Amino acid sequence: MAIKRQTLGLHRNAHLASAVAVGAATLSALLLPAAPASAAPVTVPGVGTVDVPDQILGQIPPGIALPPGFEIPGFNPPAIAPEQSVGQRAVDAAMTKLGAPYVYGASGPNAFDCSGLVKWSYEQAGLELPRTSYDQLAAGTPVSLDDLQPGDVVSFYGGSHSGLYVGDGNVIHASTAGKPVAIASMSTMPVAGARRY
Repeated sequence: MAIKRQTLGLHRNAHLASAVAVGAATLSALLLPAAPASAAPVTVPGVGTVDVPDQILGQIPPGIALPPGFEIPGFNPPAIAPEQSVGQRAVDAAMTKLGAPYVYGASGPNAFDCSGLVKWSYEQAGLELPRTSYDQLAAGTPVSLDDLQPGDVVSFYGGSHSGLYVGDGNVIHASTAGKPVAIASMSTMPVAGARRY
């Protein structure tokens, strides 16, 4: 009896294997054309390079972004612009105020003192900074002058003056009465430190 059951089990497994094989063959006949199709190599991270039929590649919608590491010859997804840093957005806001008048104690939107320009610019970028130049030097994360990035707050004259680093050794600042918001070389003022927010 045990032998008969075992034989019956083998027959069932053989029938099941045959059914799976027939189903797979039918499925592949439905999905793939009978004639050989051309294929392109596609690199898949962690898997390697596989050949994918041109008909499948042709079904990728235009504008789709591929995950990092995927490579498909001839497929050029649109470039995605990197998101701007908060500091760069602050610089962009400050640049719109070039030529605005200096007024002691003003923090925009039409006139500024030094720390008022820094504070207003960061507010436009969505970040709240301290109001005075001394407090701006005391807050944030210290950054080396060799590692400055656009938007870093640079303090001068022991902390009594501040501006935003714009690149190439320059800051945008509201310097003093009678002088509008301008770009100046950091080398024209004694640097007290820099902070990143």
